[in-house]
Amino acid sequence: MAFAADYMVLFDRLDEELRVAPQLDRSLFTKIIVGACKRISVLSKSAKAALIERLIEAGAWTDAALAVIAFELPDWQLRRLEYNNGEWFCSLSRGPNLPAMLDDTADANHELMPLAILRAFFQARRMAEIAAQDISPAPQASAPQVSAGTGNIICCDNFA
Repeated sequence: MAFAADYMVLFDRLDEELRVAPQLDRSLFTKIIVGACKRISVLSKSAKAALIERLIEAGAWTDAALAVIAFELPDWQLRRLEYNNGEWFCSLSRGPNLPAMLDDTADANHELMPLAILRAFFQARRMAEIAAQDISPAPQASAPQVSAGTGNIICCDNFA
């Protein structure tokens, strides 16, 4: 689990760097891809990775951020992107059709739209890592064996 803890520290550092960044540039976006994107770095020759590279070269930061989310976290979708009082608020969701109060969203904000989206990406990545740790198989515990009873079986459910 030390590996997962190292990832969390890396995510926190990159998120903090995004939080204080006055603008997004190629070097910062490259840090994000190298530090937080598992699929892009492995499949660097794929068409989707090439698309992200072209978007970065063109300076299309918002499109590149959304492409990173689509490629890295295919279960997550943009739920809300709102500008209010000089800041962009971004919410990513695994269940965008759920009512907002029932949905577990990854939320972030920043003065620049692509940075708000990327910060929400880090929040979603953290949530995905935590969920992966929770799902990992636990050591097998011995459970007592129960044999079928030999007496009468009665259903106690009330179907009325």
